[in-house]
Amino acid sequence: MKNPFSHLAEPLDPVQPGKKFFNLNKLEDSRYVRLPFSIRVLLEAAVRNCDEFLVKKNDIENILHWNIMQHKNIEVPFKPARVILQDFTGVPAVVDFAAMRDAVKKLGGDPEKINPVCPADLVIDHSIQMNTWGWVWWHTVIPVAQEAETGGWKVQSQPQQKQGFFYPLEFYSFLSPSKFHTWLSVPLHVGFHSIYPFPPICFSSVFWDILSCPHLRQVGVVATIANMCPEYGATAAFFPVDEISIKYLVQTGWDENKVKHIKKYLQAVGMFRDFSDCSQDPDFTQVVALDLKTVVPCCSGPKRPQDKVAVSDMKKDFETCLGAKQGFKGFQVPADHHNDQKTFIYNNNEFTLAHGSVVIAAITSCTNTSNPSVMLGAGLLAKKAVDAGLNVKPYIKTSLSPGSGVVTYYLRESGVMPYLSQLGFDVVGYGCMTCIGNSGPLPEPVVEAIIQGDLVAVGVLSGNRNFEGRVHPNTRANYLASPPLVIAYAIAGTIRIDFEKEPLGTNAKGQRVFLKDIWPTRDEIQAVERQYVIPGMFKEVYQKIETVNESWNALGAPSDKLYFWNPKSTYIKSPPFFENLTLDLQPPKSIVDAYVLLNLGDSVTTDHISPAGNIARNSPAARYLTNRGLTPRDFNSYGSRRGNDAIMAWGTFANIRLLNKFLNKQAPQTIHLPSGETLDVFDAAERYQQAGLPLIVLAGKEYGSGSSRDWAAKGPFLLGIKAVLAESYERIHRSNLVGMGVIPLEYLPGENADTLGLTGRERYTIVIPENLKPQMKVQVKLDTGKTFQAVMRFDTDVELTYFHNGGILNYMIRKMAREALVS
Repeated sequence: MKNPFSHLAEPLDPVQPGKKFFNLNKLEDSRYVRLPFSIRVLLEAAVRNCDEFLVKKNDIENILHWNIMQHKNIEVPFKPARVILQDFTGVPAVVDFAAMRDAVKKLGGDPEKINPVCPADLVIDHSIQMNTWGWVWWHTVIPVAQEAETGGWKVQSQPQQKQGFFYPLEFYSFLSPSKFHTWLSVPLHVGFHSIYPFPPICFSSVFWDILSCPHLRQVGVVATIANMCPEYGATAAFFPVDEISIKYLVQTGWDENKVKHIKKYLQAVGMFRDFSDCSQDPDFTQVVALDLKTVVPCCSGPKRPQDKVAVSDMKKDFETCLGAKQGFKGFQVPADHHNDQKTFIYNNNEFTLAHGSVVIAAITSCTNTSNPSVMLGAGLLAKKAVDAGLNVKPYIKTSLSPGSGVVTYYLRESGVMPYLSQLGFDVVGYGCMTCIGNSGPLPEPVVEAIIQGDLVAVGVLSGNRNFEGRVHPNTRANYLASPPLVIAYAIAGTIRIDFEKEPLGTNAKGQRVFLKDIWPTRDEIQAVERQYVIPGMFKEVYQKIETVNESWNALGAPSDKLYFWNPKSTYIKSPPFFENLTLDLQPPKSIVDAYVLLNLGDSVTTDHISPAGNIARNSPAARYLTNRGLTPRDFNSYGSRRGNDAIMAWGTFANIRLLNKFLNKQAPQTIHLPSGETLDVFDAAERYQQAGLPLIVLAGKEYGSGSSRDWAAKGPFLLGIKAVLAESYERIHRSNLVGMGVIPLEYLPGENADTLGLTGRERYTIVIPENLKPQMKVQVKLDTGKTFQAVMRFDTDVELTYFHNGGILNYMIRKMAREALVS
C-alpha cells in the first residue's frame, strides 16, 4: 500500500531533486516541536515506513501523543535502519538463522525466506583473549563499517541514498534474529540536565559511565552513554546532534560533503540541537539536574557497575565490604582475617598479596578508549609516572586493548606509547577482552597465593561491566575506572590506598610520589589532543579497514541454501529448539507440580545465568568438552562457544559466584530436592528432565539485570525451566524469556518469597487459563495447600502470540512456512 505520508517527502537540496527526506515539519502539528529528540527519531522511522499494515497512521498519532500514551500500555512499531551484531550474540543468531532455515524447509516452506529484513553487520570484537602479556590467545578482528568505528549517529548515505532518501540511521543492538522489526512501548522520558563547570580532575566519559548511572537509577529510570542503559534501567540514552558532534565528525576524518548533508538534514527535520537555546528544550516526563561542581573522581564496584564509590572513599569502602555480609557490597571475611597476607615467588622474586591486591589492570575497548582525551590522559600519566621512577609489579596482568587502530596511532604519534609499554600497558589487540571475561589466565603462583590465602584479589578495568565471576574467577572484587585510574591502581598494587594521603610508591631515590604529582591537567591533555588527534589519522585507518586483514578476506563462503552441520564441531551445533515443531499451535498447558531448581536473591545478572568467561576445569561444560577429546588449553570461553547449544546448556548457572539460598554459599550448584543431593545445576536439571518433572526458578528483584544476553533465556529453556517467579525483572531479559516461551511471573506488590513464607522446597502448580490476557493474574498452588496470585508478565498481545507459539523463533518459522503454503 502507498505510504499515506508520501506527501511529506521533498528534496533536501533543490540541486539534487532525487535525494529526498520526510519533512516532519510539514505535518503542521504543534506537538512535534515539543517532542523529546529521541521520540522525533522514532516518529520519523514510523512515518517513513508507514504502510497501514505493520505501521499504521494510528501509530504515528500515538507517537505524537507520547506524553499521554507513556502512561498507558501502548506499543508502536519500530523498524531500525541497520542492525549491528557483535560476535557473542551474533554468532548464535547466525546459528539460529541456519536452524530456522532447516525448520522452514521441513515444514514445506522456502528456507531462503529466512533472511535479515534490513542491513546487518557482524563485528568480531568479543572473541579476543589475552593469554600472556604482549600477545593474544585468539586475535580475530573483522573489519567494521566506518559508522561503527566512530560510534556516532549519522544520516546513512549508502545504501539508503540509493532509495533516494536521507534519514536517521537507527542502530539496533542485536537480541534475536526475528526482531529486525519490533514493537516498543511508548516510554517515559527523563531529561538529564547537567550544570557546569566540570571539575578539572574528572573525565567526561567516566562521569557518564559511573556517576550518571546511580543518579538516574535513584529516580527509577529503567539500557553512560547508551551501553550503560541496563544498569539504570533505560531503553536508550540519547544525545541530540549539536555543533560539537559535527566538529567531532570533522576531526575524525569524515567526508566534508557528507558532514554538510548531515547537518543540513538534521536542521531541516528539527533534530539539530543548540543547547544554548532553551526554547529548543523539549517536554520531558521528568527533568533530573546534577551540579557538575559536585562531581568527584569515582570508581564502580566491587560487583556491580551501578555501585559508585568515590576514589577518596575506595580504601574505606573496600575494607567495609570485606567484613560485610555476602552480597553486592560484602565478602563476609572474618574481622581477624582482614589483614591476611600470602607470599609467593614469581620470576625468582618474592612478592606478597593481601586482600585488595590488584592482579589485573586492563584498559579495554569500551566507551573510554573512544575518547582521545581520556586515552591521552592515561598516556601522559604513564609518562610522568615513568619519569618519576615508578613502575608496576611484574605479576600484575596489565593490558591495553583499544577499540580502534586510531587510538594506537595517536598514542604513538604523541610519544606516550613507550611509557605505557614500560608500565606493561602494551597494545595486545583490539576488542573487549577483559571486560567480557577474556582476561586469560593469571600466573600460577598468583592463583595459588589467592586460593591458599583465601584472598579477595582485585581487577581494575576501564570497561563497563564488572558482575561477579565475569572478569576472572580469581578476582572476587572488580572495579570500573577511567584509564588513568587503572594505571594509578596498577602502580599502587592495591585499592586499599588513599591517594590524597598515601603515595603511589617510592622511587629509587627514596622519594615518595603521590597521584597528584603525576596527574595531567586538562590543559596539558587538550594541547596534546589538538596537536596529535587529526582527521588524517582516522582517514588512513578507515581507508584500510576492509583490506588490511588478508586472511579474513581470503576466506571462502559456500552458496548453499542450507548450512552443513559438522557433527565433529564443538563450536557450531544445530540447536534443538525446533525438533518437534509443527504448523499447528498447541494450547497452553498449566505447569503442574514443578520443583524449584534454584532459589535466588536480588540482582541475579545474566552473567550469573549464562557466564561469558572461562570454562572452569571442574564444570559440566568442561566434562562435555573433555568427553570430546579436548584438553583444558582448548576449552576457550563460554562466549566463544555460544554457537553450541550443548555447551551453553551445560554452562547455564555455572557462574562460581552464584548465590543459591538452598546452599547459602556461592557455588554453581543446587540441591536435587527429591534425593537431597547437592549437584551441579546442569546435573540436577538433567535428573529432573529425565524424570519428566517441570522446573521453575524463584528470584528477587531485578532478575536478569546486566548485559542483554539471549543465552540467559535459551539456557534455562533447555534446562527444562518453565517459569521464573521474581519480584521484578530487567526489562530486556523479561522480553527474552518471553521470546523463548519461558513464563515470567511476578509477585504482587508488597509480596515476595519471604512474605509468603516460601522456602523453595514446595512443589508449584501454575494454573494457565485458556483465554490469556496481557498482565493477567494467575493462581499459584503449592503442595502444602497454600495458594497465592502472581502476575503473568506477558505485557502485550504480541508477547502472548509469541508464548502461544512457544517463543518468537517458532512464531517466525510458522509464519514463513504458512506464507509459503498460501502462495
